[in-house]
Amino acid sequence: MFNGLFKKTKYITVSQTPAGSVSKNTSPIENEEEQKPNIPNGMWVKCECCGKAIYKKDLEKHTMVCKDCGKHFRLPALDRINSIIDEESFIEFDKELLSSNPLNFPGYENKLEALKEETGLKEAVITGRGKVNGNELVIGVMDSRFMMGSMGSVVGEKLTRAIEYATSEKLPVVIFTASGGARMQEGMFSLMQMAKVSSALAKHNEAGLLYIPVLTDPTTGGVTASFAMLGDIILAEPGALIGFAGKRVIEQTIKQSLPEGFQTAEFLLEHGFIDAVVSREKLKETLGQILNLHSI
Repeated sequence: MFNGLFKKTKYITVSQTPAGSVSKNTSPIENEEEQKPNIPNGMWVKCECCGKAIYKKDLEKHTMVCKDCGKHFRLPALDRINSIIDEESFIEFDKELLSSNPLNFPGYENKLEALKEETGLKEAVITGRGKVNGNELVIGVMDSRFMMGSMGSVVGEKLTRAIEYATSEKLPVVIFTASGGARMQEGMFSLMQMAKVSSALAKHNEAGLLYIPVLTDPTTGGVTASFAMLGDIILAEPGALIGFAGKRVIEQTIKQSLPEGFQTAEFLLEHGFIDAVVSREKLKETLGQILNLHSI
């Protein structure tokens, strides 16, 4: 009954058979398989930049940034909000707003339901009101885990409502972009969101209010072609992929090879498309300073 009750879990197990020898009842292939480390799935993450294996909990403690090379992994929307917004100051908007299937696209409803279950999100963006170092603002955070952050009707509607609220309350807006672009399952309804969000931002700008987009990996397609590039001050995270069309499509169109690092945040900064590349650990401080200056 109590057998193994106090036994520690072995996360890595290696066969005790001496090197070069084979058990009488075990084939060489079976013995080789036994000697491979048995590591539970999801416990370690391999950094694509430096190749280091990182303990997942350590990575999460450092807001998903590799301590060795500084690579910024993609961050879920709620984790982003918790790292930026002052504790207990966030009030979410339109949390019950859900996507429909306006074009009766086959399998779209099932995909949405599966993603809701998998991610715990209801759509690819979370919007709300909060504070950054005591400064009030309206914030929108896109999440690439939900249909690659694609912009459907609900994403556009939630962002538009948030911007209109900010205009009426005379508050600055910060939007963290992370998107593959327009959502193909909604066709023209998705493309309309580019103009709708941009129009709301134009009215926000006419009211003399501040808008800061923060471009994270990836920011592409219709999001880049609209509200991602309309900011008064445009920030980006290190190494973020930022562009409209893909590199291969551009090369095939212009019949030329593109330079190294093309469409990275650093490349865009060098060529004047954005204002600053800010590491995740300094992002809250930087936003707080900008908001402080704007409120004077």
